[in-house]
Amino acid sequence: MQMHPNKDTQLCMSLSARPGNFGLRFHNHLYEQLGLNFYYKAFSSQDLPGAIGGIRALGVRGCGVSMPFKEAAIALVDELDDSVQAIDSLNTIVNTDGHLKAYNTDYIAVEQLLKKHVVPKDSTFVLRGSGGMAKAVASALRDGGYGNGVIVARNELAGRALAQNLGYAWQAGLGDLRPQMLINVTPIGMTGGAEADALAFEGDAVDAADTVFDVVAIPAETPLIVRGRAKGKRVITGLEVIAIQALEQFVLYTGVRPTDEQFQKAVAFARN
Repeated sequence: MQMHPNKDTQLCMSLSARPGNFGLRFHNHLYEQLGLNFYYKAFSSQDLPGAIGGIRALGVRGCGVSMPFKEAAIALVDELDDSVQAIDSLNTIVNTDGHLKAYNTDYIAVEQLLKKHVVPKDSTFVLRGSGGMAKAVASALRDGGYGNGVIVARNELAGRALAQNLGYAWQAGLGDLRPQMLINVTPIGMTGGAEADALAFEGDAVDAADTVFDVVAIPAETPLIVRGRAKGKRVITGLEVIAIQALEQFVLYTGVRPTDEQFQKAVAFARN
């Protein structure tokens, strides 16, 4: 059914440096399909405290938080879910009568995808990246029993800190490592970025791996995923991550869990 916003419509939003349309299309599609009086809008802001204060003051029900605000926003909310406390990074804020609680549905999505794709827990892995999303992915790996990993990050301070906090090794580059699982949690391969056409790992490392996991969602078929598929690897895409984390946000905001068919239709709609 077609929804028409009115004075009782509950607003949800996203907050990021580079707003995209996936979340907006995904959430609004499901609101319409399920007959929920909600509306979703994407925002960008240079004033994070003002934006979070606006959520509280205006009664915005939920907010998806993207780079570069995932860590800085923690100090501005009232309560942290376990998924945030464990990794010091949030991606979701739920507002209940002015009380702001933070969650990390990125962590939940990665946790689900490792199980769905049946990635062996004894897999050696390299994770490239050291930001808020890298924390979520690496923490889900650690908590999922994946103990044999290396964090590869050019930022030594952040890379070493992430590795030490989770019990992994760190090094600046891939070097001679040829692990069974490669995970890209950097913007390499992202549409519109400086390295949009680049492969996140050396080609022979991709060829030697069993599993290729790219968190970049736009495009879903990054250079890394394209090569992984061509070589017959187990692949996990950023589209899968963004879809599941959006689904879990939707449930937190509305209290309603769509059927799998409704979810898949929303993902297909949001991609277009």
